Amino acid sequence: MSQLRTLVISPNWIGDAVMAQPLLQQLKAAHPERPIDVLAPPAVSPVWRQMVEVAEVLETPFRHGALQLRERWKYARLLRQRGYVDAYVLPNTLKYALIPWLAGIAQRVGYKGESRYGLINCMHHDETPPRPMVAFYAALATPAQASQSAAQRQALPKPRMQVSPAQQAAVCQRLAIDAARPVLALAPGAEFGGAKRWPAAHFAALAQAVLAQQADTQVILLGSPKDRDACGEVAVALSAGMPAAAVFNLAGATSLAEAIALIAVSGAVVANDSGLLHIASALNRPVVALYGPTDPDHAPPFSDLAASISLRLACAPCKQRECPLGHQDCMVKLTPQLVWQSLQPMLAGR
Repeated sequence: MSQLRTLVISPNWIGDAVMAQPLLQQLKAAHPERPIDVLAPPAVSPVWRQMVEVAEVLETPFRHGALQLRERWKYARLLRQRGYVDAYVLPNTLKYALIPWLAGIAQRVGYKGESRYGLINCMHHDETPPRPMVAFYAALATPAQASQSAAQRQALPKPRMQVSPAQQAAVCQRLAIDAARPVLALAPGAEFGGAKRWPAAHFAALAQAVLAQQADTQVILLGSPKDRDACGEVAVALSAGMPAAAVFNLAGATSLAEAIALIAVSGAVVANDSGLLHIASALNRPVVALYGPTDPDHAPPFSDLAASISLRLACAPCKQRECPLGHQDCMVKLTPQLVWQSLQPMLAGR
């Protein structure tokens, strides 16, 4: 390939990949003639494929957590042939910084991370307190010593993704979902841990309130195979008195690409702080985001219609996988009625 290109190395987490999308908008605005490729783990690559700035997604062949130095050297030789003029290394690990260095890419941009001096030659430094995630990644598009003012952070582009009508129609047909009827997407899972999960009974009570107002609504429960139990609890709680055709428990039954398309079909999304929440935000769906042990200001939704709900208890954000106090009040005391107050206007306006 003779054309100069930019390489972006993806984080390992879905939500982080979505939060990095405004960086791509800035890179494309600075060099519209330069294709942007993304090197991403297979589990995250479907997210990047829905971003218009991405020319090609390259999937990493490496095992999670393994150094595999010989394999990285071989892969870097392949990258060397593609004509990259710069690389943006979003993970903070040493092993990902090795790749563009071994590939001979002249400009290698990233944060200090695991003492990556030399491997990263345009090094940025974390700020204290930490910046919101969008600003954290977007700063890589500016000179390393530049600081972002509050006004500049406010003016940053929002994360945006797109799903074609054909993708939406295909997944609806496969799963027997009627796109002409209202769809409410619920994401009861959270990869980080149980502390981030709103109780299943609360999700069920909220869905029942929606169905009482709009009886033709289809409720879809989305998540990975790891979320089967969380989604199953909601489905069981909803089964009493509800028509079977109204609830679709799809945890582990869709690919990530299909889940993205289903979110694009949805009239509204209610989710814990998770990758699916940030996908819904980037697709500009009406979103109600539920925060307990995490900071709602660190990675908020950016939809035109969005509500971030947090009780902001004295013990939050603890950022723990499980409640260290054993009560999980930050989520348990966040009632379905409180969430319904934010969701109801969104449904009324669609």
